[in-house]
Amino acid sequence: MSSLKEIKGRIASVKSTQKITSAMKMVASSKLHKAQSQIERFLPYERRVAHMLSDFLSGYSEEEGFSSVFAEVRPIKRVAILAISSNSSLCGAFNSNIIRLFNNRIQHYREQQCEIEIYPVGKKMEAAVRKLTIPVDTKGSFISLIDKPNFDGAKQIADALMNDFLTHKIDRVDLVYNHFKSAGVQIPTNEVFLPIDLSQQQGGQAIPVDYLLEPDRKTLMESLIPTSLRSKIYAILLDSSAAEHAARTVAMQIATDNAEEMLGELTIQYNKQRQQAITSELLDIIGGSEALK
Repeated sequence: MSSLKEIKGRIASVKSTQKITSAMKMVASSKLHKAQSQIERFLPYERRVAHMLSDFLSGYSEEEGFSSVFAEVRPIKRVAILAISSNSSLCGAFNSNIIRLFNNRIQHYREQQCEIEIYPVGKKMEAAVRKLTIPVDTKGSFISLIDKPNFDGAKQIADALMNDFLTHKIDRVDLVYNHFKSAGVQIPTNEVFLPIDLSQQQGGQAIPVDYLLEPDRKTLMESLIPTSLRSKIYAILLDSSAAEHAARTVAMQIATDNAEEMLGELTIQYNKQRQQAITSELLDIIGGSEALK
């Protein structure tokens, strides 16, 4: 059985840890609000670009259609994977879930005998790539994009992926990241970035009359698609950032609650031990006085 001094030391240690987890929860919550604000500011732009793209595509009949070099589907010999994690831990299963999905995608493409190149975003993902036992081509380090997502960094990655796709260096691009659904739910997600799928949006209603196109629809489409792809990379960086801060907020809240519960149990144990010690001392005093009679 632990002594009173040991229990008192454990109580002090748990209180200290609780202060740290509580502070980390508040910091993560503040960063989550900032990340959500960034998403809310960027989404109108991304949605407008996607809406314009959809409108332009819908102006083509099913027979006429529209083709883009970014929509070319070909046999997959070499694939690129953009995988996003966090730079630090203490965010629950955020990193383990996305690394598990990443490893599944790696295994899937290895079974198809594809060559793989990886764009790891985040320290935890870079560490996971280094642990791989199969040969892969790692493309740079993008750690800074986790702490401070920015459009220039997203554009750099998107342009590199689009250029490699256009020059047939890669045949497919996958995105692996955590999607922020709510403060308590982050969904590991795998999406195809390239080739893009235009089939679902073609052959719809005629193009709205409020658009005055200059020089022509096809030229604008060829400009809008790269813009949309760059916006997509930036959007998933913001999405993953919000998911990370949400996961850390929840994890630190759970840790704080567990510390509170542990403090209650230790306090009860301390009081019982103290009561037993006092009772034992009283019995010794009474026994001694009785012996002197």
